[in-house]
Amino acid sequence: MVEMGTGWMSREGSKRSLFKRCSYQTLRILLWFVFKIVYRYEIYGRENYPREGGGLVCSNHQSHLDPMLVGSTSTRRMNFLAKKELFAVPFLGRLISFLDAIPIDREGVSSLGGIKETMIRLRRGEFVLMFPEGTRSPDGELKPILPGFCTMARRTRSPLIPVGLDGAFRAWPKGRKFPRIGPKVRIVIGAPIQPEEYASLSDEGLIDLLQSRMAELFEQARRGGRPSPQ
Repeated sequence: MVEMGTGWMSREGSKRSLFKRCSYQTLRILLWFVFKIVYRYEIYGRENYPREGGGLVCSNHQSHLDPMLVGSTSTRRMNFLAKKELFAVPFLGRLISFLDAIPIDREGVSSLGGIKETMIRLRRGEFVLMFPEGTRSPDGELKPILPGFCTMARRTRSPLIPVGLDGAFRAWPKGRKFPRIGPKVRIVIGAPIQPEEYASLSDEGLIDLLQSRMAELFEQARRGGRPSPQ
């Protein structure tokens, strides 16, 4: 069942017009239905999303579908990062501008503008979706994550919400022009890594912690959403 929840009209939405808020939720619900039909979409752990406050949603990256797939898992608005070049693409550029995507340089989240805007949205209590691997996986496997998220997490004291995604690579592998129809897609949302949990860690320790959590959730998604045997 599709949930509207309470988050869609919460404080983070007050910065946008009612039309924008309603349009976002309409699009999210529409995408949820499409993915449910086309990819037999399954979501596990949605209760792990904080009901209020900012959060960095960190997912592995398998395909162009990922921002829409992960974004539709939460009743709260999900901001996402997009390369500046995409804003010049007809229709797509207008759509991501309307959705308030955060433009970043080719260097990714290391670009100063992307970092500043991401931190602004985190501090005003919004979710920001990022793919800390930096680019789509060439084979669907989880790759080493990059350190770009560390500065944003520490400066805003935001929880890190790890996500494991499987099936999107089969649906739209890197190098394929159009997506396939049919592969099953599963997403598993893990318990947030709270600022108190990573405050004493070095950046290397924080990267290792997030990498291990994402790897666990990725394997859980591959097993059909079931937790690992004890």
